[in-house]
Amino acid sequence: MALQFFEAMSLRRRVLIVVALALLIILARFLFAGFFGAAEMRAKNVEGLPPAAEGARAPPFIRKGKTIFIPEGSSYRSHIAVAPARIKSVSLSRVVTGAVEADPARTVKILAPVNGRVSELTVDLGDNVKKGQPLATIDSGDLAQAVADAEKARASVKLTKSALERATGLNKAGGLAIRELEQAQNDYLQATSELKRAEARLDVIGDNGKVTGQRKITLNAPIDGTITALDTAPGDFIDNTTASMMTISNLDRVWVTASVQEKDLSFVQKDERVEVSLVAYPGEVFPGKVAIISQLLEADTRRNKVRILFDNPSGIFKLNMFATVRFFAPPTERVVVPPSALMVVNDASSVFVEIAPWTFERRPVRPDADIDGASVVWGLEPGEKIVVRGGILLND
Repeated sequence: MALQFFEAMSLRRRVLIVVALALLIILARFLFAGFFGAAEMRAKNVEGLPPAAEGARAPPFIRKGKTIFIPEGSSYRSHIAVAPARIKSVSLSRVVTGAVEADPARTVKILAPVNGRVSELTVDLGDNVKKGQPLATIDSGDLAQAVADAEKARASVKLTKSALERATGLNKAGGLAIRELEQAQNDYLQATSELKRAEARLDVIGDNGKVTGQRKITLNAPIDGTITALDTAPGDFIDNTTASMMTISNLDRVWVTASVQEKDLSFVQKDERVEVSLVAYPGEVFPGKVAIISQLLEADTRRNKVRILFDNPSGIFKLNMFATVRFFAPPTERVVVPPSALMVVNDASSVFVEIAPWTFERRPVRPDADIDGASVVWGLEPGEKIVVRGGILLND
């Protein structure tokens, strides 16, 4: 039926139909060849082979597993530079926090030698005091008792001494038995011992003070310094002689105490140099040396106390000032790379290592510090060739 319809057409229509069919066949063959040719090209690129068509434009790079190859003719070759990882003698440093503290060897806590009431206080917190300067006066019943005991002991010594002298004379004259003489000698020795005890008690009470009258004692400063703590006031009753009334610290020499984490203790060496900065003096650096390294880690913070000694004649170091301390480790040979070589993805650092000509592989590294425009890293061997420019083109 289709054949009869075709024969019924005019010659002109038959020619047009034949030409149209021929064009459709040619177009279908062209599209078919293009599709399978592109697929073949993609398959060869995945396998790391150059394009099949001679003179075709090279792809930027070819990835095969974990390696990246930049083929000849790729535009990437002109943008990527490779250089060996260098080794350099570097002295790494760590910065930790710290604070200014008083030298414990130049700090004295003032204790009341007897119970009693503070009748007078002559200093305030922060005052500078000189050795021997009056600090406070205490009115004490215990002091009155100690004074009375001493006076009683002196009277007893005087009495027993006279009795001993009489007994000795009578014994020589034959008018006193040996037993009575020995009793007089014993009474005198006991009285003498009691006097020594009473006077020793008064000496202890008056070590840092002056006993005035029967009841009052004035406490004096035992050293030159500053009142750094004050825990009493006029009218205060002292009923615990082990509790500090005030603290005097000589601040002509102070400590800067740094809290060093356990992982950074390798940077701390006795007598090694440090640099201290204070918030109060921005831009100013105070050089010092490590004086004391604690042999004990604090159990709650896992930190070690490290102390640096500073002379402070002008008083620029104030107690409890916040400080930052930079410790320096001894120089060591370390691998360094330019910062441009580091690729950072999700806080993980890596570099591209050339394992063959124009063939690269990503290598994870751990940056440690930046020294003189170079980054100190772990994870590379000296001399390994790495991408130092253009690595961002491969970092996808």
